[in-house]
Amino acid sequence: MIMAASAVGYILRTNLSIAGPAIKAELGLSETQLGLVLSAFVTTYALGQIPGGLVGERFGPRRVLTWLLAGWGVVTLLTGLLPSHTVLPTWLILSLLMVFRGAMGFLQAPLFPVMNGGTVRAWLPSRHWALASALQNSAYTLASAGAVPMLVWLVLRFGWRMAFVSGTPLAFGLAALWWWDTRDNPADHPRLNEAERELIHTGPPTVADSPGAGWLAVSTSQDTVLLTLSYFSINYVFYLFFNWFYYYLTEVRHLSPEVAGYFTGAQWIVGAVASLVGGLLCDLLSAHLGATRGCRLTAMGGILFAAPCLVLGTLASNPFAMVLLLSISFGSTQLVDAAYWVAAMRVAGRRAPLSTGILNTGGNLSGILAAILVPTVAGKWGWAAGIGSGVVFAVVGALLWLGIRTDRPIATERALQQMVACAIVSGPPNKAMEPTSGAPWFRRTKK
Repeated sequence: MIMAASAVGYILRTNLSIAGPAIKAELGLSETQLGLVLSAFVTTYALGQIPGGLVGERFGPRRVLTWLLAGWGVVTLLTGLLPSHTVLPTWLILSLLMVFRGAMGFLQAPLFPVMNGGTVRAWLPSRHWALASALQNSAYTLASAGAVPMLVWLVLRFGWRMAFVSGTPLAFGLAALWWWDTRDNPADHPRLNEAERELIHTGPPTVADSPGAGWLAVSTSQDTVLLTLSYFSINYVFYLFFNWFYYYLTEVRHLSPEVAGYFTGAQWIVGAVASLVGGLLCDLLSAHLGATRGCRLTAMGGILFAAPCLVLGTLASNPFAMVLLLSISFGSTQLVDAAYWVAAMRVAGRRAPLSTGILNTGGNLSGILAAILVPTVAGKWGWAAGIGSGVVFAVVGALLWLGIRTDRPIATERALQQMVACAIVSGPPNKAMEPTSGAPWFRRTKK
């Protein structure tokens, strides 16, 4: 069910990047105006992450995701029903496109914080959290790979509006299925057996079993901040591909729409395989080297592999070499994704929906930047520079991992900080007050 929700979510957000050139041609938009439409989704998607995580904590994944899935269907249908520019003025259609894409972004925002921080954490053993995140990524990348050629065919045959209308039944159907088949607590599911219940709780106690911290402690923790900044950096590269790869192939490299559609689909297939490898690798390294080094090695290795492939891909003159290198670069962004989500889940305990919401806020704010900065840089220095701008963000994202640890829960970290603060305030031990038990002086401070 988690994989299905991931797949449908990405099909309903990929449709605009495929329909973008046709929308641009029909309405006579500039690249910057098209970038504004693309950024409308990412803006509200980023701003809705933290509220979405909090709503998921309050009402539970089953109820929240059912509402959201139904909302996706409504907004997608409205987008597909927009009239042509002969019925409404272009500025109004452009405005409505931005409003509908903004609404879709806000409705999709809680998806991964609620599923990872709520459903995955409740239903799967902690030693397989990275694999669970990787399977989500594989699901939506494979769905995107399969959907892209179909969307291209629909746009060429029936117009760009059909790229939206055709996805509406997926959202409504999954909303009904999600409500019928999912439960927030595994013990409440009528088909759960005892062996499955034991499997969920096998393995050593994890950070996720620690008491939850307050929202301020979660938001200002060093690990949360560094994770968010690093995710911001690597997601700039992801959104560079997500928004502009098909456009780059058709408008800059002048490939036919059909060929570009298949190449874009191939990119998503590489991403799916890389995501699965990354999840398995992160779980394996974490089991043998500890959670901190396991997540760190997976993330830094993948990010630093993405950067040179991005440069070489833009410089390649052969179309197949270009697509291969750029697809490997995109795949590297998917390989590292599970490490971020597992790290955020481990340090936040029961506040995982909030911490992953913060993580994904940073990760998607960079999408706003990529939607506008890439064509701006390309217009000034060429598309090689526009695509190559992702290298700077990739290197910064990798270096930030040097300060990230996943083996210290936020609640414990804050408790130790408070203990040290109390010790400093109370001063050195007073011999007259020394207890006969010999307890350390800092333990005699008041709460």
